[in-house]
Amino acid sequence: MNSSRHLEKLERFKAYNPTAAELLAAAECESEAEEVETLMRREIVVCWICGAIAAAIMLETLFFKFTGAAESKYIFTKMGTEPWMRWVQGFWELFASVGLLVPRWRWAGGILTTGAMGAAILSHMTWLGYSIQGDHGLLFCMALVTCACGLTVTFINRHKIPGYVPSVDY
Repeated sequence: MNSSRHLEKLERFKAYNPTAAELLAAAECESEAEEVETLMRREIVVCWICGAIAAAIMLETLFFKFTGAAESKYIFTKMGTEPWMRWVQGFWELFASVGLLVPRWRWAGGILTTGAMGAAILSHMTWLGYSIQGDHGLLFCMALVTCACGLTVTFINRHKIPGYVPSVDY
């Protein structure tokens, strides 16, 4: 039973104590390392398309929120939150749009988009109604499409969310 004859003796064991220069060099190598892409090409394409659609819709509506367009004022007045919530919703959608377009923050953009559009859908279903000033449900449909795109982006990038623990082992 001499299976350990090739191992060094414990008496000669020496702990590794790197110098400050070695630690600095290791930190520089670590910061230069590229993040490994774990998504398939199809997932990347779907993510870009959904992110672009959602960001385009939200960025387009920002003009109306920030300029105080009549339709935007009508919506938030009917909910009793004009003007402060119009500005909050506008900045929220701006951050969500930027997050969707920056690959590193796409997961955050997806979560912000889903939250903003979930609130919009809920407000259409409760206070506002489906048709706003004769738009035949256009704003409601845009909120549905944007929410679906945000959910898709969030689902595809779920593994990048800090603290995410999958419920199924892969």
